[in-house]
Amino acid sequence: MNDPEFWHNKWASNQIGFHLNDVNPLLTQFWPALQPKRDEKVLVPLCGKSEDLVWLAEKHNDVIGVELSQIAVRAFFAEHFYTPLVTKLNHHHELYQFDELSLYTGDFFTAPVDKVDLVYDRAALVALPQSMRVTYAERLKQLLNPGGRILLVSLDYPQEELSGPPFSVPQHEIADLFADFDVTLLNCNDVDAAHPQRAKKGLSRFAETVWLIQS
Repeated sequence: MNDPEFWHNKWASNQIGFHLNDVNPLLTQFWPALQPKRDEKVLVPLCGKSEDLVWLAEKHNDVIGVELSQIAVRAFFAEHFYTPLVTKLNHHHELYQFDELSLYTGDFFTAPVDKVDLVYDRAALVALPQSMRVTYAERLKQLLNPGGRILLVSLDYPQEELSGPPFSVPQHEIADLFADFDVTLLNCNDVDAAHPQRAKKGLSRFAETVWLIQS
């Protein structure tokens, strides 16, 4: 799943079951745990066309998203009737800007993003296979200013029972990835067997976890 074509094809064929039509309630509930300030710069990696971007832009002066799919970024602006300023940066990246929002298209690992204070990761880490997660975590650390904080939403289920993405990234792996940071579990929503998401997938266990990670 580290093949960019996999995600390009998902967006091209509108197979976007991972997209939420509303703001993620975990964001609104747990964002205050970061003690965020309006002038702190926010990064949303692998942002898709998330409604969370709009919510964050109402609370911060500078919200940066990075998304592989140009289709997703264009759809985001079209659906909100925003007309962005589009700048072609190089062969691999474009920048779409509108008010507080700056969305880069292209590979997250090479996007020319400035350092930030806050990161919101709902669908990035869990979208990556295990072989890419260390590189991803290191990239986040490089982009964070001193004192930076990350709000991370992850999934924890028996990986052998379901092939991702989204993948299971359990507690011990998150602790290892951010071993040099303070890692706090804010919430673990362990759903019961009747929960539609768990029942449909036939999983013996399924939990959504929320983490505060501080440098």
